[in-house]
Amino acid sequence: MKEKIISKSEELFFSLGFKSVTMDDIANAMGISKKTIYAHFSNKTELVEVVTFSVLDHISEGIDRINAASINPIEELYDIKMFVINYLKSVKVSPQHQLKKYYPQIYERLQIKQFEKMHSSFENSLKMGMNTGLFRPDIDVNFISRLYFNGVTAIRDISVFPESDFDKNYLFESYLEYHLRAITTLKGLNLLNNFTKSNLSSNAS
Repeated sequence: MKEKIISKSEELFFSLGFKSVTMDDIANAMGISKKTIYAHFSNKTELVEVVTFSVLDHISEGIDRINAASINPIEELYDIKMFVINYLKSVKVSPQHQLKKYYPQIYERLQIKQFEKMHSSFENSLKMGMNTGLFRPDIDVNFISRLYFNGVTAIRDISVFPESDFDKNYLFESYLEYHLRAITTLKGLNLLNNFTKSNLSSNAS
C-alpha cells in the first residue's frame, strides 16, 4: 500500500502541484481513507519528501543503465536528456519551483543529492570523451561538470525561463548542444553534427 500511495501522490503532485494537493485529495483519488495514508506517513511534508527522493532514485537508476550501455559520451548525454524528459513528461507544474517555495528544506537536500549523482556521472562522461578524443584534452573536468550541473538546474527555473515562452525539450536540447560545442574536438564536433542531423531526420520521418 505504501508504494501505491507514493505512486499516486507523485502523479497528483506533478500534475497539480505540491501545494495544491491535500491528503484528502490523495485518499479520494485512491479510494481509501486518509487514516490509511497516515498509517504510512506522519504528515504531508514527509510524503512530499519521500515522493521527491523516490523520483530521484528512479531517475538515478535510469542514468546508471544509460551509463552502463553507453556507446560514446555524446550519445550518452542525449540519451540521458531524453530519458529525463520522458520520465517527467506528465509534469504540468514546476516541481523545482514549488519545492523551493513551499518546502525549502526538502529542496536543499534534493539539490545536494542531485549534485552528488549528476556530478559523478558528468565527470565520468567527460573523462570518457577525453580518452576517446571526442572532448578537448585540456578541459577542467571538475569545473566543467559543476558548470553543466548548474546550467541544467538554471534552465528549469521558471522565473528565468517561463514555461509560456520556452518548451522544456527545447531548453534541454539547446543547452546540451551549447555545452557540447564548447568542449568537443573536431572529431567530437563531426560526431555531434552527424548525430543531431540523424535525430532530425528520424523525427521528421
